[in-house]
Amino acid sequence: MTTTVTGTTRQLVTAIPGPKSQAMHERRKLSVSAGLTNGFPVYIDHAEGSILVDIDGNRLLDLGSGIAVVSVGHNNSAVVKAVQQQVADFTHTCFMVTPYEEYIEVCEELNRLTPGTHAKTTALFNSGAEAVENAVKIARLATGRPAIVVVDHAYHGRTNLTMALTAKNMPYKDRFGPFAPEVYRVATSYPFRDGLSGPEAAAAAIREIESSVGAHNVAAILIEPIQGEGGFIVPAEGFLPALSAWTTANGALFIADEIQTGFCRTGEWFACDHEGVIPDIVTTAKGLAAGMPLAGVTGRAEVMNAVHEGGLGGTYGGNPVAAAAALATIATMRELDLIGRAREIEAKVLPVLRALQQRFDIIGDVRGRGAMLAFELVMPGTTTANAAAAKAIVSYCNAQGVVALSAGTYGNVIRLLPALTITDAQLDDGLSVLTDALASLA
Repeated sequence: MTTTVTGTTRQLVTAIPGPKSQAMHERRKLSVSAGLTNGFPVYIDHAEGSILVDIDGNRLLDLGSGIAVVSVGHNNSAVVKAVQQQVADFTHTCFMVTPYEEYIEVCEELNRLTPGTHAKTTALFNSGAEAVENAVKIARLATGRPAIVVVDHAYHGRTNLTMALTAKNMPYKDRFGPFAPEVYRVATSYPFRDGLSGPEAAAAAIREIESSVGAHNVAAILIEPIQGEGGFIVPAEGFLPALSAWTTANGALFIADEIQTGFCRTGEWFACDHEGVIPDIVTTAKGLAAGMPLAGVTGRAEVMNAVHEGGLGGTYGGNPVAAAAALATIATMRELDLIGRAREIEAKVLPVLRALQQRFDIIGDVRGRGAMLAFELVMPGTTTANAAAAKAIVSYCNAQGVVALSAGTYGNVIRLLPALTITDAQLDDGLSVLTDALASLA
């Protein structure tokens, strides 16, 4: 028997968290590592679209979509059908042992969709962190160079290498070292805090690379076109193109980590498309397969194919069930024009957030593209981070049955990542709760 959501609106029947969720949380403490935390200890029974139904029967409005994963909405019918059919056919063979068409089809789609018309090839993996690790491996092998340049506020994962690439210490890196070597960090473009134009910020980063690393040592610059965990930082126009041009001129590669920004999220297939940046390698995951574990590394054919036979792989990478989900997800994005819908969400939400900025002096900055939007909280009249306000807003929203997420190096950013299929009425409801949350602080 399939459980369905009996409504598309938020509705609470208990306090949040409800008694069943509280009991489940106590049960969890006995069996799940304390290193795994929950910002919102409400346990989900089923979901549909932008509504989560918890085990107490509360209908919650999801403004996080599993951190930009279920962009086509929870329980999307096309994805469900594709997964069910693939499970009935076969669930696993390992592509490196006995291959299958679904893997090839996903690679073909990624080769078509990622920026640039040059010849590309793709390899599939399980997670964003695994994709980033493999992108670094490929870049080092293809260039014969060791150094990877990353930027302030970056987040690239929680494995040993990706912790080295990630900027924020707590909770991601603290006491987990030593980390992988030959990773170098330079300043990024953070318009709210540095006041620099894109070319100015790029010139400063390049000076640091050339003086501290040496251009001839750089295998790649690895960067999120819009930073995710770092606080939804949108670099000033011209920053990314300048870094990309520098890599081309100096025999290095430009790796775009599009794990959170990819697949219509920012109002283009990929965030690099906004400024016409064509990366040498693109990493993808999150929105690719609507919740099934799948990630990709797509790059210039001559770069990707430089790897020796057997140099890439993994038991579960490109699992056929996840691949089937990805194909259905991409087809749904085309059918529903979710690029256009992301732009509609931006047009609807950004003016509201800017009006809130005028009303509440703790909002220092409003930024983002498409359905990847955020506001940064500060102490009034300053740029000093106000993490306490962010925590209070998330707590208020959660208590009202709205899943809200914070982010940022300083923990002071509220980020909005709704499903691209969210309705206008649901958006209005979520924005109303956010407004009330801000008002409660004032």
